[in-house]
Order: sequence, then structure tokens, then C-alpha cells
Amino acid sequence: MEADERRARITAEIAARTGITEAMIERLVHAFYDKVRADAVLGPVFDARIRDWGPHLQQMCAFWSSVALMTGRYHGTPMVKHAPLPVDAAHFDRWLALFEQTAHEVCPGEAEAHFVERARRIATSLELGIANANGVMLGIGERFRRSEAVQ
Repeated sequence: MEADERRARITAEIAARTGITEAMIERLVHAFYDKVRADAVLGPVFDARIRDWGPHLQQMCAFWSSVALMTGRYHGTPMVKHAPLPVDAAHFDRWLALFEQTAHEVCPGEAEAHFVERARRIATSLELGIANANGVMLGIGERFRRSEAVQ
């Protein structure tokens, strides 16, 4: 079986098990970023960097398609983009709270659980990477707090 056929089979299996579709991903991404843009904690971080939301939302739809359905649509480098951001554990906690709330509103049970589990892994990975980029090596269960890192 060729790689494209294997990927298509995996994507179809995940979609059948979870009910996730590209249309659901688009609804989730757009609803989530509507919340992010209006949020007092996250909004300023995004406002300082994103001028044209159309391409960003398209890229995030491709990202979540790759993450949730294993489609391979996304070809970016999330850590490189996130490492210089002025964020820490509080930002990731807020990001997760908004994402989980949106997933609950947009997705039925199995799809919600699938998205949320992946979002939690992504948040943990990015927080660890950002801490490392700031010279902080986190231990198991530790969180990155800029106020503690900058002494």
C-alpha cells in the first residue's frame, strides 16, 4: 500500500470513529479564533502579530486537519513560530480553556474528546519548547512562568 493510500485509510478511519469532517474543523477553528480575538489575555498577543486573519485561519484549518484527521495538509513549523512569543503557562491555560469550551460547543462527544486530547498535548509541547527557548528546563509537572524565569 502506498503512503497516500495509507494516509487516506487512516483519515477515513478517524473520521468514521469520531465524526470529524473538514467542515467541522472549519467551524471549530473559526469559532475558537473568534473567542481568542476577543479575549483580554490572548487577543493582544495575536493582534500584535496577525494583520490578515484569512490566511491564518486557512493555515489553522490545515493544521487541525493534520492533527485531528492525519491528512498531512499542514506543512509548517509551529515551534519556530511560537518560541519568540511573550507567553507562558497562563496563556496556555487560557488557550486550552477557550479551545475546550469551543470544542464542547461545536463538536459531538467523540469528536470533542479527540480534539481536546490533542489540544492538551500541543499546549504542553509548545509550553515546554517556549520554556526551553527561554533557557528554562522544566521538570515533570512544572510550568513555565515568565515572572519566575526573568530574575
